[in-house]
Amino acid sequence: MLWTIDAGSDEPLYAQLVAQAHLAVARGDLSPGDRLPAARELATSLDLNVHTVLRAYQQLRDEGLVDLRRSRGAVITGAAATDLTAVEEALRTFVAAAREARLSPEATTTLLQEELKR
Repeated sequence: MLWTIDAGSDEPLYAQLVAQAHLAVARGDLSPGDRLPAARELATSLDLNVHTVLRAYQQLRDEGLVDLRRSRGAVITGAAATDLTAVEEALRTFVAAAREARLSPEATTTLLQEELKR
């Protein structure tokens, strides 16, 4: 799995990592028993503070998606993959409509975030 962050995003860096882990499990890219990279390793590869990665791992633990053990690291314990086909198709339709309306990526994201809050 390729981890990425957007330093310019309003979403906190640790929350971006949490969201990526959830999405990877939902898509089946990560399965129960898979290990996440060591916190120091991931922090170094993304040029983050190790505490940012640890905060993400702790949140994933609190949500029941990973098990944290000193000797084993962070291991996925969450549910199996979910079929995201309908969601991905709806997003493609949404993005196409936003492009047709000539909305900026920022405005499109704001619309999506507002709808998620409802």
